[in-house]
Amino acid sequence: MIESATAQTSREANTGRCIRVLIVDDHPMLREGVRAVVDMQPDMNVVGEAATAEEAVAKFDELQPDITLMDLQMPGVGGLRAIENIRQRCSEARIIVLTTFAGDAQALHALRAGASGFLLKCSLRRDLLDAIRNVYAGRPHLQPEIATDIALHAIDEPLTSREIEILQLIAGGNANKQIARVLGVSEDTVKSHLKNIFSKLYVNDRTHAVTVAAKRGIIDL
Repeated sequence: MIESATAQTSREANTGRCIRVLIVDDHPMLREGVRAVVDMQPDMNVVGEAATAEEAVAKFDELQPDITLMDLQMPGVGGLRAIENIRQRCSEARIIVLTTFAGDAQALHALRAGASGFLLKCSLRRDLLDAIRNVYAGRPHLQPEIATDIALHAIDEPLTSREIEILQLIAGGNANKQIARVLGVSEDTVKSHLKNIFSKLYVNDRTHAVTVAAKRGIIDL
């Protein structure tokens, strides 16, 4: 018989075993809001907070939390590098990504880095507690809309690092000639890369390519 989440919560509360949570986000108000929700639960306890990737790794080493809630968009090296560093230190670390962006590419990067869950900040009120309990129990947590996006693009040919670099430069307002100068290649080479980018993203122009790439989390705007 499968134990319900409520029953499991009650059981853990009765044994006195709390899920120890570390919150990593550069926005104090978000950390405060998450802490308020988590600390109200009888089976959870926030043991620490961090505002940068470097601080996150140090806090993880110090506190050894059961669950780390990790923002990806932070100053400095960012949350993805923090996930990689934590997982190198502790292969059993359980990390749930908190992000504003629902892109499949971003989710895949996080999961490949070692995250066990991926949660949109807009759904924290609805899904946060279930995500923490699921990942603590050893079950991955991926919201349906994100899982669907990953499945939709599973067989797509990925963009190369150079193609992503060109897209990022386009998003910065650079023309082909400027991109060629920055990269030290010919303008024809840039155009050839653009042709491949359009094909892989199923678009017909630069603006649409940037829009799709940003939505999928391939580039940052």
